[in-house]
Amino acid sequence: MRGMTPQTVLLTGASSGIGLATAEALAARGHRLVLAARRADTLTALARRLDPSGSRVLAVPTDVTLDADRRALLAAAEAQFGPVDVLVNNAGVTVERGWWWDDPDPLRVLRVNLEAPIELTRLVLPSMRARGRGHIVNIGSVAGRAATNGMYSASKFGLRGFSHGLRRELQGTGVTVSLIAPGFVKSEMTASARLPMPGPEVVARAVADVLERPRREVIVPRVYAVLAALDHFFPALGDRVSARIIRRRYDHREG
Repeated sequence: MRGMTPQTVLLTGASSGIGLATAEALAARGHRLVLAARRADTLTALARRLDPSGSRVLAVPTDVTLDADRRALLAAAEAQFGPVDVLVNNAGVTVERGWWWDDPDPLRVLRVNLEAPIELTRLVLPSMRARGRGHIVNIGSVAGRAATNGMYSASKFGLRGFSHGLRRELQGTGVTVSLIAPGFVKSEMTASARLPMPGPEVVARAVADVLERPRREVIVPRVYAVLAALDHFFPALGDRVSARIIRRRYDHREG
């Protein structure tokens, strides 16, 4: 730890990719962790690896799209560690192959990426506001500023708006809201992308750092801030750059 009091952190999507790297980074800094994901075996193995004693890391298999699972997750966290200090809404999905309009259930992207963070935030806020402290960290995406996929970008544009609106609504309450916006990083979600990408550790460090030095929004890697600015100030040029990314991102396109 860097002189910071350990906190109880509830982390969704913890079994792989950015979530796994974030769990490792937060455990290394001494935080108490409540890890949530659907893959029970993988999640339990991760919790045991991070904390063989079982006293500081709790694994709770969870489908974040289900209200009963969300409520059971929070109840388990509070029973083990008391009130949740930090909620990291990391669980996320996309339409991984092909186009979203050909997918049988594209709206699951909205349920996981946007609805679940809103509902989990709604569950932890009463306790945070009553105590006058807490931190909501949402894992967004540069695709929430420079759109490259209709359904995924819709979810991340929504999450960005939710994060900034919520932060303003909670001013003066002691509850902080931060948005981490990754570009392409190596994960299961980007396995088919033919792009140079750093590992998920760059995002994990940003999450761990923002708990110590809160910021409203962090784009990682920083080079993606250029793409976001390009799309905002020069949308026609942003279209051309995004088109190249899309071509390299997808293996399956219409013939």
